[in-house]
Amino acid sequence: MASGEEITVCEDEVRSRYSHLEKMTDLVAVWEVALSDGVHKIEFEHGTTSGKRVVYVDGKEEIRKDWMFKLVGKETFTVGATKTKAAINIDAVSGFAYEYTLEINGKSLKKYMENRLKTTNTWILNLDGTDYRIVLEKDTMDVWCNGEKMETAGEFVEDGTETHFTVADHSCCIKAVSSGKRKEGIIHTLIVNNREIPEAVE
Repeated sequence: MASGEEITVCEDEVRSRYSHLEKMTDLVAVWEVALSDGVHKIEFEHGTTSGKRVVYVDGKEEIRKDWMFKLVGKETFTVGATKTKAAINIDAVSGFAYEYTLEINGKSLKKYMENRLKTTNTWILNLDGTDYRIVLEKDTMDVWCNGEKMETAGEFVEDGTETHFTVADHSCCIKAVSSGKRKEGIIHTLIVNNREIPEAVE
């Protein structure tokens, strides 16, 4: 058995070893938000006795407010490489029950995602054992791959346009052709190594 002199544990070491136990004890909401640069995880802690508010984006603490007397309100922050505006609304439902809603670019998360389905195309593929998430922003024709904005070259072809780029030494092309139907508009297709990649639904 060890004597008291042989055990040396400093307070900072104990605090760092067990800090994860203190972290997120008041976790009340978690959201996953698909943006062009990736899928981001937003976590929110709300201490209803202390008024504490903590916002984490992808595990990194973005906002911390301790000892707030007003338990309802709004916390604003940004998400991702493009610094997309986000806000968490805290509303009292009844008594000591609260409702937490996430807004992205001033819209509810649901409305934002519905709009995003109309303005982007997303493909998920595996090349040489690595997963890639490719996103086309239809309004700007920007192409993102795993969080990085890609260098692209666009050209007009007989039946529409082609946007060329390279992912891990593989030639990629997004073809844009008219559907011939007004409601469908333009159809975007990703082709990698002369193979069409099916679109992913996020």
